Amino acid sequence: MRRVVSIGGATFICLLVAIGNSSAFAGASAQPYWAWAFNGPATGLPQKPPPPVEALPLSDPAKHTLPGSQMSFTAAEVANVNRYWPVDWFPEDHPMPVPDVVAHGKESEGIFPCAVCHRLNGNGRPENSAVTGLSYEYFMQQLMDFRNDLRQTSDPRKTNTAKMASFVKALSIEELKAAAAYYTAISAKLWIKVVETETVPKTFNRNDTWIVVKGADAGVEPLGRRIIETPVSDEADLWKDPRSGFIAYVPRGSVKKGESLVKSGITNGKSKITPCTVCHGDDLRGLGPVPRLAGLSASYVARQLYDMQNGNRAGPWSVLMAPVLSELDEEDLLTASAYLASLAP
Repeated sequence: MRRVVSIGGATFICLLVAIGNSSAFAGASAQPYWAWAFNGPATGLPQKPPPPVEALPLSDPAKHTLPGSQMSFTAAEVANVNRYWPVDWFPEDHPMPVPDVVAHGKESEGIFPCAVCHRLNGNGRPENSAVTGLSYEYFMQQLMDFRNDLRQTSDPRKTNTAKMASFVKALSIEELKAAAAYYTAISAKLWIKVVETETVPKTFNRNDTWIVVKGADAGVEPLGRRIIETPVSDEADLWKDPRSGFIAYVPRGSVKKGESLVKSGITNGKSKITPCTVCHGDDLRGLGPVPRLAGLSASYVARQLYDMQNGNRAGPWSVLMAPVLSELDEEDLLTASAYLASLAP
């Protein structure tokens, strides 16, 4: 079947594939485990415990601050062990007032506030997503997809997708609309610095994010065909500095190769996909209900492409992506993600 779709004044003819058609979700790529902050599949064997990491001095009653912030908090307040009162270092960086669902969630029902993962400024982290620079229509559609079990993870070791779905199901439509209105009022900001390299600092998985190893076990290792995203500053990340972003280490040449794939649909001289710019806009900052891709976490983008290839994102718009992505392999997911992360949002 074909469907005519109007986006931002332009009309496109899209292939409409039924969810029940298993061929639409045949998948073409091997799982890019690096995008989930894993080195490979689960083996069932005991895993090497992560190295010790710095911890905030929770017993210290002194107030601390960050450069440029007028606010001050204790280490215990920053650590926010119960997760329902995230600190706000820079209130000027986001709209005020903040909806209760974003700032505090529902502690009595075990629902974390949106800001715990996505931050009050919406920048998010590689293990979840940035939620700024999106249209209200797209934002609400994704919440409905979570609510209807149409957004799932391809790797069950990553548990925050299921948590997100459970939270959305427990919230009212009015609360979801409040969160959508709040975050879609925030413009996207440059958050990821892409660095092409052959070697990277040694890292380990902490809470689904790559963290640089320190101490006696620190060092460098070959990057290989991976993308490793890690905080620019471990200390700033520890203190939850919402202005300190991430570095994405990508293989040499991957940005240029990804640009060809994204803009022309061609890689290694072979036409593989409809150019992403057709639906996501010439600047890849989105058109109407179609989201921005520019400046998003490379890990996040790779996970979403793989999830759509394999039917784990099956919302109304995601279904249209499955046949488009069917020819992409793991290398394509890597290069496209590297290029998109390198763009100004």
